[in-house]
Amino acid sequence: MPCNEICYLTAREMRDKIHNRELSAVEVMDAHLMQIERVNSTVNAIITLHSARAMDSAKAADAAIAKGEYIGPLHGLPTAVKDLTSTKGMRTTFGSPIFKDNVPNQDAIIVERTKKAGAIIIGKTNTPEFGAGSQTFNTVFGATLNPYDTSKTCGGSSGGAGVSLACRMLPFADGTDLGGSLRNPANFNNVVGFRPSPGRVPAVSPLEWDTLSVQGPMARTVGDVALFLSVIAGPDNRSPISIDQPGATFAAPLGRDFTGVRIAYVPDLNGLPIDARVASIIETTAGVLESLGCVVDQAAPDFSNADEVFKTLRAWRAASLRAELLKEHRNLIKDTVIIEIEAGLKLTASIVGRAEEMRSTYFNRVCAFMENYEFMVMPVNQVPPFDVTIEYPTEINGVQMETYIDWMKSCYYISSLGLPAASVPCGFTPEGLPVGLQIVGRHHDDFGVLQLANAFETASLFGERLPGVLQ
Repeated sequence: MPCNEICYLTAREMRDKIHNRELSAVEVMDAHLMQIERVNSTVNAIITLHSARAMDSAKAADAAIAKGEYIGPLHGLPTAVKDLTSTKGMRTTFGSPIFKDNVPNQDAIIVERTKKAGAIIIGKTNTPEFGAGSQTFNTVFGATLNPYDTSKTCGGSSGGAGVSLACRMLPFADGTDLGGSLRNPANFNNVVGFRPSPGRVPAVSPLEWDTLSVQGPMARTVGDVALFLSVIAGPDNRSPISIDQPGATFAAPLGRDFTGVRIAYVPDLNGLPIDARVASIIETTAGVLESLGCVVDQAAPDFSNADEVFKTLRAWRAASLRAELLKEHRNLIKDTVIIEIEAGLKLTASIVGRAEEMRSTYFNRVCAFMENYEFMVMPVNQVPPFDVTIEYPTEINGVQMETYIDWMKSCYYISSLGLPAASVPCGFTPEGLPVGLQIVGRHHDDFGVLQLANAFETASLFGERLPGVLQ
């Protein structure tokens, strides 16, 4: 098979061909390294690359197959890890000049599991400083560009991962999501991103009980997202919130009959400003869902307090994690991160306690609403990809954004709930920029979200549109 064709296979197809010895791991690796060489200098998505080490690992993977040794679910497949996630012996900078030479001595749990499944870690993908903001740029590596229009942002904070997938430089990738960092770049790059339930993919953190930030899978198809999730999900005693359900759950077939399933179509989350180009595309998705047999109603839960809850807990989290860094390295931290940390330092126990109380009320209110609806569907982002030279949108439809994250309310309203949510491609603006649909499921119904996302993906095939950098 020609090298340029290998990179266009799905992860599942690559896995099967390696398993059946129709392709070698070396051939797969060589194809992806060639694709990276062709494309990455244009988009700046993979910012650390260990080509020789990757090829050695591919040769070892082929040797294992020749010996008849166990082939893991991702055996011989290349991937790169978001630069927020620790990789043993491989530089991890968090997008910060403070850590530009940091080389961890231990892998994060998600990396351990990815390697154990046979995948080969070839490098790191770009992220904004400390993952703050949904625009991928930093002073260490620069900006990552949108492959559909390199004058636009790729989103973030898993922007390097999203672009690597869209450009066929990787078959699957990991990301993190606090306020939309898996969903936003998936949306902006025409790939699939899945924010799992907190604890679904266990992680070790200084804030062990944190449920705002999660790690999860990204890929070009829902099936490949489920494949990767089947490897990285599952309980781990190092994480007190890990969910006691095996990752193999997500290896099951995704097919399902959706006849009669009730879905709430939430076009603007109760009055958020939505760019008209996004709104017109999201409007078409109701018809696709109805073609699956779903009963779609325009309805919405009460999102009151969602904004205050998220902003309070995000600021508290930033101060908890980075107050000491601010004291020691203020001159090396970007302004928006400083603002976030200082906002957290001003919080009192009563303010944080009130936010937690409001969050509980908000969660129970939305769960009561979803007793009548199995899923909610809504925009991922309130705007399409914007100019890469702009740090963040300051207004939408004439409505001024108060902070650098206000344009992401359509994502972070869901983050506060801890409900599983996917971003699935659903169309393009007149300018050819990708738009995704956000599918939100009930508490811990991660598999159900993937099933609906898979059905929607199959029913809504609008014709593959390759990024401009690949044409």
